[in-house]
Amino acid sequence: MPEQDQLDHDIRLVCFDWGGVILKICRTWQEGCKAAGIKAPNAKISKKCLAKQDAIAKRFHTGQMSDKAFCRSLAKESEDFHTLEDIAAVHEAWLIEEYEGIEDLIEELNEFSDLSTALFSNTNASHWARMEEDFPAANLIEHKHASFLFGLAKPDEKALAAFERRVGAVGNQVLFFDDSPENIEGAKAFGWCAELIDHKGDTVAQMRSLLEKYEIL
Repeated sequence: MPEQDQLDHDIRLVCFDWGGVILKICRTWQEGCKAAGIKAPNAKISKKCLAKQDAIAKRFHTGQMSDKAFCRSLAKESEDFHTLEDIAAVHEAWLIEEYEGIEDLIEELNEFSDLSTALFSNTNASHWARMEEDFPAANLIEHKHASFLFGLAKPDEKALAAFERRVGAVGNQVLFFDDSPENIEGAKAFGWCAELIDHKGDTVAQMRSLLEKYEIL
């Protein structure tokens, strides 16, 4: 059951993370290389590339680093195994596909006149730009916000406050789904109703079950 008592919230907004909740993404450097159709380096270099990607993610996701600088940094970390073009291809291929059933769930939620839907993702400009053409489910969502547009990333409370100002819902009026424990804990501390989603499982089934527990579905 959700941690918050059913009487302790008035959900007006259902907010989704993007990668790992709505969208399947690569999780290892080898997986990214395979998706991009290029040869992966050995395990040691692959681990270094993934670690570097994680280390610079916040700068990249808050608009402090350009795509070119991001690719240059990872190419260097690969000990010259990868070209800049390789890194760009892996970056492009990192977004895989939407989870089955997510469009139906969002459309169902959009039918409620007293409920809004939102997306809040820690992501970069180039991935965000692909949403409209490549990943239509996200376009069904009413409020769409990204860290690079705010210059702030989850779970920073300043990012959560900036999000609230734009969606017209605050505190326990927000039900938030994310696959990052850190983001969930930050959202709970900020007063949101927040539930962790396992990206390895059926994310839509998980969210449907939680929405039933919150008496939304």
